[in-house]
Amino acid sequence: MSVEQIATSLPIISGKSTPQHPLGPLTASEIKESSRLIKSAWPSDVNIQFKSITLQEPQKAELLHFLAAEHSGQATPTIERRSFVVYYLRNTDKLHEAVVSLSAGKVESNLRLGPNVHSNADGDEIIAVERIALEDEKVQAEIKKLQLPEGTVVISDPWIYGSDGINEGLFSDDKRMFQCFLYVRDPNNSSQADSNHYAMPLSISPVVSAETMRVTRIDILPTGIDNTIKEPSPYKVQPPNEYIHEAQELRTDLKPLNVVQPEGASFKVSNYSEQGHNIEWQKWTFKVGFNQREGMVLYDVHYDGRPLFYRLSLSDMNIPYADPRHPFHKKAAFDLGDAGAGIMANNLQLGCDCLGSIHYLSAVLNDDKGEPLDMPNCVCIHEQDNGIGWKHTNYRTGRAAVVRNRELVLQSIITVSNYEYILAFMFNQAGEVTYEVRATGILSTQPIDEGISVPFGTVVHPGVLAVHHQHIFSLRVDPMIDGPLNRVVYDEAHAMPRSDFNPHGVGYTVSETPITTSGGYDLDYDVNRTFKIQNSAIKNPINGKPVAYKIHAPPFQKMLADPQSYHHKRAEFADHNIYVTSYRDDELYAGGKYTNQSRGGTGVRSWADRKDDVQDQDIVVWVQFGINHVPRIEDFPVMPCEILKVSLKPVNFFERNPAIDVPPSTQTFNKSVLASVAHQQEVGEAVVGGDGECCVRESSKL
Repeated sequence: MSVEQIATSLPIISGKSTPQHPLGPLTASEIKESSRLIKSAWPSDVNIQFKSITLQEPQKAELLHFLAAEHSGQATPTIERRSFVVYYLRNTDKLHEAVVSLSAGKVESNLRLGPNVHSNADGDEIIAVERIALEDEKVQAEIKKLQLPEGTVVISDPWIYGSDGINEGLFSDDKRMFQCFLYVRDPNNSSQADSNHYAMPLSISPVVSAETMRVTRIDILPTGIDNTIKEPSPYKVQPPNEYIHEAQELRTDLKPLNVVQPEGASFKVSNYSEQGHNIEWQKWTFKVGFNQREGMVLYDVHYDGRPLFYRLSLSDMNIPYADPRHPFHKKAAFDLGDAGAGIMANNLQLGCDCLGSIHYLSAVLNDDKGEPLDMPNCVCIHEQDNGIGWKHTNYRTGRAAVVRNRELVLQSIITVSNYEYILAFMFNQAGEVTYEVRATGILSTQPIDEGISVPFGTVVHPGVLAVHHQHIFSLRVDPMIDGPLNRVVYDEAHAMPRSDFNPHGVGYTVSETPITTSGGYDLDYDVNRTFKIQNSAIKNPINGKPVAYKIHAPPFQKMLADPQSYHHKRAEFADHNIYVTSYRDDELYAGGKYTNQSRGGTGVRSWADRKDDVQDQDIVVWVQFGINHVPRIEDFPVMPCEILKVSLKPVNFFERNPAIDVPPSTQTFNKSVLASVAHQQEVGEAVVGGDGECCVRESSKL
């Protein structure tokens, strides 16, 4: 009997785990049990390479009953606990996905996936590929031609190989591969492990097979204005361009800005399972989970007891590059599907990544051997002041009524080789939720001959080219606006024609159009097109309009690659601002479940093409946003944060401003000081005009 046949006829193995909440991330013991059950299905000499062991979320129909009972204080139904396991037989192309019943202690299903389906890279694998590329004799022979100064350290950056459909000998994207880009540390400071090697790229690019873990070919990169390839020749050492603090002349006139909450934070954190957390803050309640691919996931989001969202997560991102030359034409990263936002999450540091009164959440994921992997401090929770929330001054009396806009922030930071993404869900007191992405880190660079420029990139340092690229994100919104059956509509503003009623031609109206079938839809700023998620069955008691949340998303240039290109085929979400699909349990990732060297046809564009009925149904809304990053020299050696935000805001959901009951902003509460004399004051003393209640007294007395 073959090992594949053994795996599809697995015995029930005892070892039931402690009951957990159906939405609770897997515990360390559940990860180990899942790994054990998978390994036990194979002969003992079979080496398993685990890619992901994560929660198999229950069917939504089951969970809605569970959550309804939980919220009403009734007994909750029993839901079987399962894990979803993705693994290879190590050093083969035999990729499997399995569902493990942790409740029953058995493997329920095990499927070997077909050709052109590849899983994500893992940390141990990346490190191994780096080493293999640099130890290869042929690679060393090419490096020798550069005549690098003695002691120079060469660095390898493995990239997911990408797809171009070419299958000719060594130039094949059928098998899982890594394309390695080589750099050197500053030869004059080669012992500095944090030296910015991206300022010193080389023209040698080994390709490593993920199956054999050997170099299969060596590409020589074009460094001119066209496809011309030149043999490696003596390397000209350029001046370094470092980002680390000790390499700078730091400013000396910056004084401390401390975020102090003397009575502690206003939010509450509790556990709904061993690894899952409940958050309560300013009428908001929701659950926080964490997994290998998406990182932070929010479930069961309510405001003031009313349901808003069943599930919120960053579903996908794609970064296609603009250089059309081999091998750069394949360069298009899917950072979540190719690696994982969870597994790449930073260990956040107090006072560095998060300021104020901080609560950290940690997680447990898995390594390639199926063992638990601790992810400490991968989410930080804190409050921040974001200016004025609302204000009005009665000019007749001079009295000002004003409140501050306090926000709750849940933040995670991921490092994807050279790039960092700071990812945050932000809640305010007016019933609004924002998803924010801050892109920073270091540009992905490549060598360029001195004295030339190309139209698809920017020279950011002598001999260093940063190619234009796009960052396209997809936020998955599983709405539950006052109930599970929702619709998406869009408003448009149009000028009234001149008439007896509108003789001066100044009138305009707003019309509303429902989306009835699944598909991709776009913003149109010329008519102020605004998408809203509605519950048409629930009407606002004041104006009779359906309760809704509108989507505020920034404009972005859609995927620039040709529609027939693999870039376009693979990033199925990158061609529309909004996708609306009918809900299906296994459709979580806009680019498809397996993005590594994918071919397309398994993501949100394909699901939308079903043309399902999405009017007053259980729907999913996919919100795309991004930037076309045309690098500036100011983006190097490290990039100032580029900030993107998507907001979900109530429309006719409340009977008035939901932040009307926020306490007033007062000097007694805020304890601000006058900058000109602040240094003269003792700790804890405040300097104000008037009696300290300036924010609610007559403005003429401030």
